[in-house]
Amino acid sequence: MEQTHIILIGAPMDSGKRRRGCLMGPDAYRTAGIAEAISELGHSVTDIGNVVPDRVTDVPVLKNPQVHALAETIGWTQALMRSAQEAAPKGLPIFLGGDHALALGSVAGMAAHAQAQGRPQFVLWLDAHSDFHTPETTGSGNLHGTPVAYVTGQPGFDGFPALPAPVPTENVCMIGLRSVDGAEKAALERLDVSLADMRTIDEVGITAPLTAFLNRVAAVNGMLHVSLDVDFLDPTIAPAVGTTVPGGATVREGHLVMELLHDSGLVTSLDLVELNPFLDDRGKTASLMVDLTASLLGRRIFDRPTRSFA
Repeated sequence: MEQTHIILIGAPMDSGKRRRGCLMGPDAYRTAGIAEAISELGHSVTDIGNVVPDRVTDVPVLKNPQVHALAETIGWTQALMRSAQEAAPKGLPIFLGGDHALALGSVAGMAAHAQAQGRPQFVLWLDAHSDFHTPETTGSGNLHGTPVAYVTGQPGFDGFPALPAPVPTENVCMIGLRSVDGAEKAALERLDVSLADMRTIDEVGITAPLTAFLNRVAAVNGMLHVSLDVDFLDPTIAPAVGTTVPGGATVREGHLVMELLHDSGLVTSLDLVELNPFLDDRGKTASLMVDLTASLLGRRIFDRPTRSFA
């Protein structure tokens, strides 16, 4: 990846689930030095501050009474979709979350930009969860479990903005899966999303499925959005998340993924989501996510700082 203009977009979104705390995520990334880490790599950085959700009052009554904070989530989706389309022509947007429901807007907006450029949009979903529920199928009612279904145009999203450019399911790759609900599994089995759960990674490594996907993106000059959830990582190294699932990626696997993405030169946007600083241990998760971002943007293994949390 050549020197790039990076645009930091704060998304203190906390409506995608009931456990509070992700609204502090953007400031935690800033405190952990994300802008400085990017600048040290030779990229220019603009921090546009935090997005404010649109005010939405007219929402449909859904069949599923469990759905939480529908109006607020739709408001965030509208605002982030607009912010993505405004930022994308100016550089590489990094969305600082905020819970994973922010991807409802970030991915939809980036896909609209890709369509305007005449290029296909691809999505790499680094997450313990597939987030392929719809408002109709979610048992918890937490809308942070629905973004991939929404951006790929699945039915059941009444009241949400119409998608300018749905992402084809074959253009989505999920890596790190280890917690997929029955309804999501049934839906994914009918579709052609690329899936690599932790067993796959244990058996063949993390490089093989990622490289295969990146080759597909490169073959058609695609634009690649990476959505990195804290729970992609093992909770022993990244505790600041409310959806911990044991057996996640190691520090080394995380950096390898980011280094391969950097080498590909394909990444055009990034989400950093589900950081809950209230659950962190002296900022170690925020610092690790910043370090992973730096690897994505070109920091090599010999350049990494030694951190002390004593």
